[in-house]
Amino acid sequence: MELVKKGDLILFIGDSVTDCGRNREDLSDLGPSYVKKIDSYLKAFFAELLLRVMNKGISGNRVIDLQARWQDDCLCYKPDIINILIGINDCWRRFDNNDSTSAEDFEKRYDSILLAAQKTGAKLTIMEPFVLPYPAERTSWREDLDPKIQAARKLACKYGAKLIPLDGIFASLITSKEPQFYSADGVHPTDAGHAVIAKAWLEAMKV
Repeated sequence: MELVKKGDLILFIGDSVTDCGRNREDLSDLGPSYVKKIDSYLKAFFAELLLRVMNKGISGNRVIDLQARWQDDCLCYKPDIINILIGINDCWRRFDNNDSTSAEDFEKRYDSILLAAQKTGAKLTIMEPFVLPYPAERTSWREDLDPKIQAARKLACKYGAKLIPLDGIFASLITSKEPQFYSADGVHPTDAGHAVIAKAWLEAMKV
C-alpha cells in the first residue's frame, strides 16, 4: 500500500453516487455505495492499519453545495485523504431544471475547495464525473459534462491530486457490456457500477 498509512481517516465526499442512501445521522453508516466496498476491502486485507472510512456524500449536491459545506462536512474532521466526486448534478440541472453551471464557474468553485484542502496537508483524490449513454438522451449531456471533466483533470494536475478517470473507465467497459449493466439511468451506478468505482480507487491508491 503506497498512499495510505496506519490510522488514516479516508473521507469520501460528493453527490448521490457517494451518498447512496446512507443514514446521515450515523457517521459510521457508509451506505451500499463504492465507499462501503472500499471499506470492506480495507478491513478484510489491511485490518492492522486501523483505517477509518467516512462517507459525506449528499444526494443532489453540486460543486456550490460542496463549497458551502466544505468546512463543516470535510475539513473539520481533519481527514488524511480526501476523495471528491462531484459534477454530474452541475450538468443535470441544466437539462431538468434549466439551472446551468458554466464550466468556468464549476472550475473556480472546485479550485477553491481544493486550495482549502491542500492547506491541511491532506492527500487529494479527484474522481471524474461521468455519464453513460443510457437512456439515449444522456448523450446530449456530453457537451455540458465534457468541459467539467476537463476542468477536474486540470485541477488534479494543478494540485497534484490522484485522478481517477471514471468517465474513461466506464466508456471502455461499455464497449463489451450494455451501459445499463453499470447504471440504470446513466448516472447512478448499479452494484456492478459501484464495484468498478471501488476497484478504480483501490488501484489508484496502490492497494
